Amino acid sequence: MEIIQKLPIVSQAILYILLALMFLHSVIIFVWQVQVIRGRAMKNADGSFDSWHEQKNYYGIALADVLLSCPINILGILLVFISPRWEFYLISLVSFWWLWANTMTTANSLKFEKPKMTFYWVISFPFGIFIGLSYIVFTFVHFDVIFGV
Repeated sequence: MEIIQKLPIVSQAILYILLALMFLHSVIIFVWQVQVIRGRAMKNADGSFDSWHEQKNYYGIALADVLLSCPINILGILLVFISPRWEFYLISLVSFWWLWANTMTTANSLKFEKPKMTFYWVISFPFGIFIGLSYIVFTFVHFDVIFGV
């Protein structure tokens, strides 16, 4: 907690808001990706449906989310109260994953002729980009305090 206490009060508030959003995003993504792994046909942005088992890269992303990014993110959030430095290491890695994976899937979903932006689409893809990028920017802004440089 000593690292977090060195941050300005406004930055501490921003950090806790980011962590809460990351936790909620992890839970939503975990539940959704478990459904993908179980073989649920997913609706595309244009209204058609796919079996994501036929699209191995999305199935791989679902496995990576369920086995790595969501559990590591939740572990990182729990480490805020035990060892904040590890929290920053773990969540920074997850943030890069969310930024890359959500940018790739957002760009892919926009290729449809008549894409529909549903609430879930916004929460899963652009919001994942926003959270990942926000945490990375937060880390760069407070790099000297976080990593003791």
